[in-house]
Amino acid sequence: MRITLKVNGGTYTREVEGHRTLLRFLREDLGFTGTKEGCGAGECGACTVIMDGKTVNSCMVLALEADGANVETIEGEASAGKLSVIQEAFDRHHAVQCGYCTGGMIMSVRDLLHRNPKPSVEEIKEGIEGNFCRCTGYQQIIEAVLDASGQLGEGPGQVREGRLEHA
Repeated sequence: MRITLKVNGGTYTREVEGHRTLLRFLREDLGFTGTKEGCGAGECGACTVIMDGKTVNSCMVLALEADGANVETIEGEASAGKLSVIQEAFDRHHAVQCGYCTGGMIMSVRDLLHRNPKPSVEEIKEGIEGNFCRCTGYQQIIEAVLDASGQLGEGPGQVREGRLEHA
């Protein structure tokens, strides 16, 4: 079947087989390889993208279901060669180690901050609970989200409004 969708602002029309996932379509047909396959079962979050304003596990969505959709991947996060506020915060707080989960994690954080610009530590944990990271231990990720949301204070571990708890 023929589908047309927008990805990071560009419009793409392609023929797809009925069983092809959005993940495979993005990576193999369109070359958006920042979206990773971790588990292939919708459990790890490495394949998280934003489709029509909502996060989805692209390994669980058929490409046919994305016909007419607006999809945003990690490749669309930076603009004009400049990292986004979230990406810069992840870099500053060393919230990236192996990088495999990072694309999906950043897309989930972007969605969280869109819905809740000043999340508490508990709300951050809930916002990223579908994204697994085996390298960082999550503390750096939580600090990066607090930083990106303007809540991190001046010193290490210092948070405005008393929001940082031991994660």
